[in-house]
Amino acid sequence: MLDSIRWDSDLIRRYDQAGPRYTSYPTAAQFNEKVGSFDLLHALRGSRQASRPLSLYVHLPFCANACYYCGRNKVVTNDRTRAQPYLERLEKEIELITCHLGKDQVVEQLHFGGGTPTFLSHDQLRRLMGHLRQHFNLQDDDHGDFSIEIDPREADWPTIGLLRELGFNRISIGVQDLDPDVQRAINRMQTLEQTRTIIEAARTLQYHSLSIDLIYGLPLQTPARFARTVEAIIDLQPDRLSLFNYAHLPEQYAPQRRINANDLPAPAEKLAMLEQSIHLLTDAGYRYIGVDHFALPDDELAMAQEDGSLQRNFQGYTTHGHCDLVGLGVSAISQIGDLYCQNTSDIEQYQYQLDQHQLATARGLRCKQDDHIRRTVIQSLICDFELSFTKIESEHDIEFRQYFAEAWPMLEQMTADGMIEITESHLLIQPAGRLLVRSICMLFDQLSSRAGQPGQPRLI
Repeated sequence: MLDSIRWDSDLIRRYDQAGPRYTSYPTAAQFNEKVGSFDLLHALRGSRQASRPLSLYVHLPFCANACYYCGRNKVVTNDRTRAQPYLERLEKEIELITCHLGKDQVVEQLHFGGGTPTFLSHDQLRRLMGHLRQHFNLQDDDHGDFSIEIDPREADWPTIGLLRELGFNRISIGVQDLDPDVQRAINRMQTLEQTRTIIEAARTLQYHSLSIDLIYGLPLQTPARFARTVEAIIDLQPDRLSLFNYAHLPEQYAPQRRINANDLPAPAEKLAMLEQSIHLLTDAGYRYIGVDHFALPDDELAMAQEDGSLQRNFQGYTTHGHCDLVGLGVSAISQIGDLYCQNTSDIEQYQYQLDQHQLATARGLRCKQDDHIRRTVIQSLICDFELSFTKIESEHDIEFRQYFAEAWPMLEQMTADGMIEITESHLLIQPAGRLLVRSICMLFDQLSSRAGQPGQPRLI
């Protein structure tokens, strides 16, 4: 019963803590400047020699409006011409990367994120996809996983039609909240009708999957108001739904300084919003995948979790974790073999580096054996809600309880509290512990003393 979760307010209050989403292990917080473009090129050649399939992430940072809650790397401008110089450098990066990859390496997954990818004109989108197809071997039978983030205020039927023509078959739609008062407080006015129009277009054009993002904890939200938003979204029947907690960090993200902290809901209200949202979603048939994500039972992610093939990487839950991930654009992260690396987050520096015919790699990390062991453990817990001790021991030649001796006292406490069950061969996360899976994962994080850093997510 992977889809069963049990709400326990007491456990949440006791165990909920700030920590990583574990889209990688080690996490990006541990990246350092000892990794540079030479390391990336060496890893790319290794990927070519192994003929590993690829996943591409393309970061398009431009937005026409600033949403006050947002903490992403973005450029807010009404000047549409500002995208063109960036796209020209992005094309150079594509050329520099692909000359170290093989033509036989199929791109199984592609994601355009941002920012607002549809900030680009139709001609710019055509040119960018054309350049990608010219230099990468994109899977072209519509069985690839090609997705793009959509702002319904920046897209219409012709845009959705163009994207389908270009090969996209999944869309992720930012909604956050449908209440007009909340939308004014976060500077994101977006009607239900705008969202419905995009969904109708996508379904008519036979996109494979639709995902919607919501955020709880925003200014002026109340449990009653947010319940109306969740109910309206359920009526739209997205295949997947993400439910994120808003973290107010105005000292870290300048746009959040426009939010009145007095308008933010209290922790008890946020807890009520989360509880009722979970009840509404599960009653409507959605399965809790883990870490903020829900999906219908016939969605690819839910089926992958059922058969044990679900994985997690910098693109979140995925069925393409076996691919080498190539990140393109400012701040983009790559995961190639044992190497993690990230481009500079400074768009001017990014463009300057490419003008010098150099990759913009700024930092990263090379995984060690211990990292592999802990990553395997964390992946199993966060994707499957269970862990086989014998499998880890045979794959990595360790004695599990001895290797993770420091974690054992807390694991025993979690067992007594009903969060997990430990047998001779397995650790099983119980329904009451699944919402707290990140807190369980942190016990196996060698860097857990630094895991609860400001800005990392919690449930409340």
